[in-house]
Amino acid sequence: LTCHIFVSEHKVIIVGLDNAGKTTILYQFVLELLCSPCSSMNEVVHTSPTIGSNVEEIVVNNTRFLMWDIGGQESLRSSWNTYYTNTEFVIVVVDSTDRERISVTKEELYKMLAHEDLKKAGLLIFANKQDVKECMTVAEISQFLKLTSIKDHQWHIQACCALTGEG
Repeated sequence: LTCHIFVSEHKVIIVGLDNAGKTTILYQFVLELLCSPCSSMNEVVHTSPTIGSNVEEIVVNNTRFLMWDIGGQESLRSSWNTYYTNTEFVIVVVDSTDRERISVTKEELYKMLAHEDLKKAGLLIFANKQDVKECMTVAEISQFLKLTSIKDHQWHIQACCALTGEG
């Protein structure tokens, strides 16, 4: 008989436009925990477009994270707000190669940050696909999204490559 005592529990939502890498990032978190003692983490995560959401429970040092990966297709974005209740952390995944839709990402970001249920949520922006030539840099994404104007949320932007788990 095992007993799981969680010091704290946190709800995390992972959002972003379709094909940004949200599901791959979610399962990289899972893989990293499963393989943390492994010497090499060259596992590639294969995913398909998320219709609705995926959810995983991740436990790190008695802290439980309930991580919701929410589909990013245009038709699904209007339902993102149904996941906001009790959310403490928002991870926004940006496709660093998608210059054409960065303005849509910005619009969705500020719509989310204005929502009452996310007023106290922390924000992590993953600038994904940094391994691709000609991608936008973290500085470019930060500037375009006007992240320095966000004063009512703690935020951080991080370069990453979801396929390899870097960042």
